[in-house]
Amino acid sequence: MSKPARPSTPYGGVPATVSADEFRERTISRLKSIQTHLETAPRLGRLRGKVCVITGVGSLQGIGRATALTFAHEGSQHLYLIDFDGTNLPDLKDTIAKRYPDVEVTTIEADAADEEAISGVCKQALQEEGRLDVFFANAGLGTNRHLHDISAEQYMHVMRVNALSCFLAVKYASQAMMKANPSRGKQFSGGSIILTASVAGLNSGGGALDYSASKAAVNSMAKTAAYQLMRTDVRVNAICPGLIETGMTSGMFNYARARGNESKIGQLNAIGRYAVAQEIANAALFLASDEASYVNGQNWAVDGALASSMPTVPGRWA
Repeated sequence: MSKPARPSTPYGGVPATVSADEFRERTISRLKSIQTHLETAPRLGRLRGKVCVITGVGSLQGIGRATALTFAHEGSQHLYLIDFDGTNLPDLKDTIAKRYPDVEVTTIEADAADEEAISGVCKQALQEEGRLDVFFANAGLGTNRHLHDISAEQYMHVMRVNALSCFLAVKYASQAMMKANPSRGKQFSGGSIILTASVAGLNSGGGALDYSASKAAVNSMAKTAAYQLMRTDVRVNAICPGLIETGMTSGMFNYARARGNESKIGQLNAIGRYAVAQEIANAALFLASDEASYVNGQNWAVDGALASSMPTVPGRWA
């Protein structure tokens, strides 16, 4: 018996066929709209009055920078912005000052895996603002070495930057967030800690072994910390990005574009494209806001559905 004909319209559940060039142009248009939406979006004050720390803000294409601008757009009271490399910190501070003069910004050149630096910024927030509401532990590094080429020292370095930094954020930020201060508008303990993990920490195939192991540790931290902080109203969640164009992945994107293969980037997920940093910043904004007040202990994949399926041929499900 022959198989029934495949529906050829969206009404049959199968997307209409478009050429690679058409899809590429559509993707570029959509991403440009996403990247520029803060220019016209109203300031809704979703973070009004909140004091926030963000690590890993130095990359001009990075998730940290996009999140800093998004948090400022939504009325953050004071942003403490940290990066190991201070090169782009003045530009970020100036950009926020010009666009959002009502937002206080403090930039700090420091290692996000340095205990003194992380405990220090949490104390600084309490001393200067009397409260800490959001800590986005975003700092991290990527690797591409094969298992047999990873030394013990390299493995531990990746774990330090990617996982220890998140542990320190959870430890010290939670302590600061549990301090109520009615005189500064904080009646009770509470806050949001957000960790940058990865789909590589959910399933194999998303990264090298050392990188994947470090992100799996971050995902476990989010789940475990939520119960360690039970009944404090301090929430801990991890964002698991899929393929995002940032400074960390620029080499791969540049290589694909040089070969004329840009349309193939991200083709394995259901949306069929890669993402930009602003899309992760939007997820971080939700988790930071009171709108996510019942979201806790989650590993949230923001990946176009990449982590939701076993490998499949597009358009075939069996």
